[in-house]
Amino acid sequence: MSTETTSKEDLSAWSEVLVPDRGWMDFRLGELWRYRDLVLRFFRRDFVASYKQTILGPLWFVIPPVLTTLIFTVVFGRIGRISTNGQPDFLFFMLGVTAWNYFATCLNKAAITFTSNSGVFGKVYFPRLVMPLSTILTNLLTFAIQFGVFLLFFAFYWWHGANVHPNWRVVILPILLVQMAALGLGIGCIVCALTTRFRDLAYMISFGTQLWMYASCVVYPLSTISKEWRWVLMLNPMVPIIEALRFSFLGGGIVEIWQLAVSATVTAVLLLVGLVMFTRAEKTFMDTV
Repeated sequence: MSTETTSKEDLSAWSEVLVPDRGWMDFRLGELWRYRDLVLRFFRRDFVASYKQTILGPLWFVIPPVLTTLIFTVVFGRIGRISTNGQPDFLFFMLGVTAWNYFATCLNKAAITFTSNSGVFGKVYFPRLVMPLSTILTNLLTFAIQFGVFLLFFAFYWWHGANVHPNWRVVILPILLVQMAALGLGIGCIVCALTTRFRDLAYMISFGTQLWMYASCVVYPLSTISKEWRWVLMLNPMVPIIEALRFSFLGGGIVEIWQLAVSATVTAVLLLVGLVMFTRAEKTFMDTV
């Protein structure tokens, strides 16, 4: 009797370890939900450690976007005289910079998930998607702080009668945030999976995102592009997002429903491809990283 009990216990123990091979679309979201506390722990760790033991501390959440906006205002607004459709140059550039920073940081952090956490992954098991998801939450909090600063400048300009016309479409902000996070996660996972075999992609990604910014209407409005070439920029899913943000908060921009639909479709496809490649690569990445 005891022998049978022991055998059953042994079999039950093995059944928890030996599982069928994962399918292409098996992302184990249920398992990821069970590890939600770990996501929050990594989120808190990353946020607290971001500027720990620094002189200016939390001010570093604000200084980079403000300085970048000032540089863009001088270079592109004053010297380059790029049209902002009558909107205040500072608000025009700061809204674009804030949105782009959130997307680019999500992408860059997700792209180095395997290489930067290989030491932890080699010692303990947990769903590998925990890492990029925690960085997305950290970046979301950073975005909230930077967007709050933008709203302060927005209120100042509005109080002084600047040409800004916010409208009810500001309610789509959460949807656009989810889309930016999904887009950054999807592309980041694709790059992350590829870096397990092609290490030089890790060095190219930060440079690539900087070039991508100039194709995303961050420093110029879509209206400055001739109509026959606008469809090319619309293939970039970040263009409708940034134009929609400017149209919602500043009252200027070119955005239509079909453009947002194309952007959302491209985002969904990239996210799906990224998750598939990530889950396939996580099985063997410890052998190549």
